[in-house]
Amino acid sequence: MNQLRPDPFSPYQFYTVEQWSRFRADTPLTLASEEVQRLRSLNDPIDLDEVTRIYLSLSRLLSSYVEASQQLYAQRKRFLDIDDTQKTPFIIGIAGSVAVGKSTTSRILQELLARWPSSPKVDLVTTDGFLYANAVLKEKGLMTRKGFPESYDIGALLRFLSWIKAGVRNVQAPLYSHLTYDVRDNEFQTVDRPDILIVEGINVLQVRDLPEDGKMVPFVSDFFDFSLYIDADEDHIHHWYLERFRLLRETAFQDPASFFHRYAQIEEREAVGIAEGLWRDINRRNLRENILPTRPRADLILRKGADHLVEQVALRKV
Repeated sequence: MNQLRPDPFSPYQFYTVEQWSRFRADTPLTLASEEVQRLRSLNDPIDLDEVTRIYLSLSRLLSSYVEASQQLYAQRKRFLDIDDTQKTPFIIGIAGSVAVGKSTTSRILQELLARWPSSPKVDLVTTDGFLYANAVLKEKGLMTRKGFPESYDIGALLRFLSWIKAGVRNVQAPLYSHLTYDVRDNEFQTVDRPDILIVEGINVLQVRDLPEDGKMVPFVSDFFDFSLYIDADEDHIHHWYLERFRLLRETAFQDPASFFHRYAQIEEREAVGIAEGLWRDINRRNLRENILPTRPRADLILRKGADHLVEQVALRKV
């Protein structure tokens, strides 16, 4: 049995794009075409039609989950006879490989959710900021495993999520620079009791070995109320990764401050060869060993085709 293909025993219900788009119902389209262009990543072709087909239905689904969560919280307060006004945010985790479109999906969802009639406060945090600084990675011999689970300060990420769930005000998340390819020194994003928090990262659904003595070992995903995985064939992701590398050579890598500036100064054939090596030795390996195995843990899977657009939606059965 393949749990991620239509099968009576699969934990997922599968939908074509046409079927999924009908679940939009009367959800209004609150984004303009220019806004979608601003929110999408460098080589992501998402447009207003894709938002209408996929993301409006997803926004409506998430609205129902948030409402159900709020109702359960209210029922629990009544059951326990407690007077607790503490605000607990609804946390959404978004996982998937590099170059698959996680950032675009996260930004589109953030905008759509913030425009619900209730005008919730929606924050977005990426786990890049929780990577160890390059100096630490070099000291640990992990620069060639950057993005692998061991390259993250998981303790700091778990503390951040614990504080968020506890309703602590003004929690700081470290920031990351894709220009310098490093964590920014003493620069933080302040998250102040949002209604909804989106946490985006390649390994957010990762689990760890359990201790034999029964001690509690929290996972990042323990703090999620809903999780998404952005999926695609490995060959497609490989192509998108190389395409993005070529585009970055013509744009961001041209900046002398860029960590990858040297790749803009060499012949394209040599640069593409380097990109192939980075894909083969780091990103493909991380995908196969750490990222893809977490896919079945997601509540919803958006499966993309060769054109980088969603072609199938898998929703975990209740």
